[in-house]
Amino acid sequence: MKKWKYLQFVLLVLPAAATAEYPVVGGVDRYSGELDRLLAPDARVERLTDDRFRWSEGPVWIPGEEYLLFSDVPKNTIWRWSAQDGLEMFLRPSAFGDAGEENTEGPGTNGLILLRDGRVLAADHGSRSLYTLDPVTKTRTPGVAKFQGRRFNSPNDLVLSRVRWPGAVFFTDPPYGLRGQDDSPLKELGFNGVFRLDPDGAVTLLDDSMSRPNGIGLSPDETVLYVASSDQANLEIRVYDLDDEGSVSGEPRVLVMTTRWRDAGDKGGNDGLAVDVEGNLWATGPGGVFVITPDGEVLGRIRTGTRAANCAFGGPDGRTLYITSAAFLARVETRVKGLGF
Repeated sequence: MKKWKYLQFVLLVLPAAATAEYPVVGGVDRYSGELDRLLAPDARVERLTDDRFRWSEGPVWIPGEEYLLFSDVPKNTIWRWSAQDGLEMFLRPSAFGDAGEENTEGPGTNGLILLRDGRVLAADHGSRSLYTLDPVTKTRTPGVAKFQGRRFNSPNDLVLSRVRWPGAVFFTDPPYGLRGQDDSPLKELGFNGVFRLDPDGAVTLLDDSMSRPNGIGLSPDETVLYVASSDQANLEIRVYDLDDEGSVSGEPRVLVMTTRWRDAGDKGGNDGLAVDVEGNLWATGPGGVFVITPDGEVLGRIRTGTRAANCAFGGPDGRTLYITSAAFLARVETRVKGLGF
């Protein structure tokens, strides 16, 4: 009888233990009961890799193949992670061509997004351009590198239009890739901009007033563009109304400020962001990833225990949020799909 009771215990316990493949880190701060609809009360923040990255960034999910690509900017590397194969080096150097010596922390890629034809578009600090990457052959094709004859600073983050201007790309261009940043003698633009790149290669300046434009996203209906400021003196997420041409209409508004979390001692600042199918923002900021409604209510924060640089939805059903958290990669299962799934 005792032996049977022991066997029952083993059968009950082992399946649960077997699912704990990855260690749990951080946690979830809940500021509103509404968060439960988007993130289960028992949601686990899982650490998927060890501390091998200097600054992980730009995650993008490759559907069908079921893997994630992401950058380590200072180490000039793109990594690949999948549940089946774990972590693998995908591309080094990640910069296109000769990166030169103008970069401060390293010349690698930053933001990555998936294009409609299955290629990846990379924001490259090294070449100060956007280039396309075939994830199957790893063939790279040079892309846009200048605005009105002047080189970009260091393209940082990007988002693809799927609804109103299919194939157009909105992107940010802060000076982080330049040694000395705004004081770099190699800086050719007199501002740090938010741009739109059309499928025909035309580049349009949307805003030149932000000191450090960074993370960028579109609302589900693409009437609104979101841009995060990583200026520590102005940790805001801006909202831009877009007209029928894909240009900014009227003055931008502030959706939310995350300064109070930084002032409370949480490390990090605003960086990359993702948008779900309901229009909620999952935006990195001091201490983790904030879940924010389209009206600017902060429902909660996902903490990984360190700085969070960027995040993206992925997984077979598009409900897994992958977080590039400085030195490691993390994930959390959500109850909502990301845009594009």
